Amino acid sequence: MIQSKGYAAQNAETDLAPWNFEHREVGPHDVQLEILYCGVCHSDLHQIKNDWFPGIFPMVPGHEIVGKVIKVGDHVKNFKVNELAGVGCMVDSCQVCENCKADLEQYCLEGSTQTYNGKGRDGVPTYGGYANTIVVREEFVLHISEKLSLAATAPLLCAGITTYSPLRHWKVGKGHKLAVLGLGGLGHMAVKFGVAFGAEVTVLSTSPNKEAAAKALGAHHFVVTSDAEQVKAVTGTFDFILDTVSADHDMNMYLSLLRTNGTHIVVGVPAPYPIHPFSLIGGRKSLAGSGIGGIKETQEMLDFCAENNIVSDIELIDIKDITASYQRMVKGDVRYRFVIDMKTL
Repeated sequence: MIQSKGYAAQNAETDLAPWNFEHREVGPHDVQLEILYCGVCHSDLHQIKNDWFPGIFPMVPGHEIVGKVIKVGDHVKNFKVNELAGVGCMVDSCQVCENCKADLEQYCLEGSTQTYNGKGRDGVPTYGGYANTIVVREEFVLHISEKLSLAATAPLLCAGITTYSPLRHWKVGKGHKLAVLGLGGLGHMAVKFGVAFGAEVTVLSTSPNKEAAAKALGAHHFVVTSDAEQVKAVTGTFDFILDTVSADHDMNMYLSLLRTNGTHIVVGVPAPYPIHPFSLIGGRKSLAGSGIGGIKETQEMLDFCAENNIVSDIELIDIKDITASYQRMVKGDVRYRFVIDMKTL
């Protein structure tokens, strides 16, 4: 077994703290990474606190992982020692169901294996990127370009692909009016991709003080959704709304902002909300959801970012400050993603 060290939650009531654990030895098809940076996703906090479902403890969070290959199995063909590489939200899937064969491993019919807070096909719990190393099947490791800041690339493995995938799936681009609801870790990436794809991008936010930041990211317009006059002015105008918000919000009001045949795409995870059927019927509107992307599409996204100089806006932190960073994240006090410098471990 490979000895590893990281930060773990021992249960849902405790903060993250140093913890030593073991990874499996590198098998014939495995790649081992030295983790250099790991992004901090809001879902990390949700999972260590059992907000969505009972967790598997001790839990080492982190699924926005970038680092350097330090060992490869005998049958590994696509990675070499000392190459840069990354790992996102999945580390395995059945690889044989119709979704896996269609490069949609995130929707594996048997369930994909999550990078942490999951169990591998061998029944052993998975541990994530708040650690010094990780061992992953070659098929779930991604190539990382040397063109971009490595630390700022880390959040692309979740925040990036979570917004890239639906925009590509619905073919959002030139001639479309795209509204991005929320300007946080996900929202700021949605703005960057929407602009890069040629859409006319509007940020919808309850915070007037975010307008300058939205425009700096490339947004063409900004609407304060607590201002009735501003909302009225954009009612019935958007082709797509990409909803990145995890807090409670009035879905019926936002659906009213869509044009006929418009689509509201949910990627944030708020509490359940009521939707009146007339909000959809009146305009043949669609309410849809999207979750990350498959490995092929994630690599496509990383390559697109390298070609177009797109990374996340980040704040680099020491791992000992993770609990304080969670507290700031809950308050929205980060632009726009914390990334842990793993040499501080």
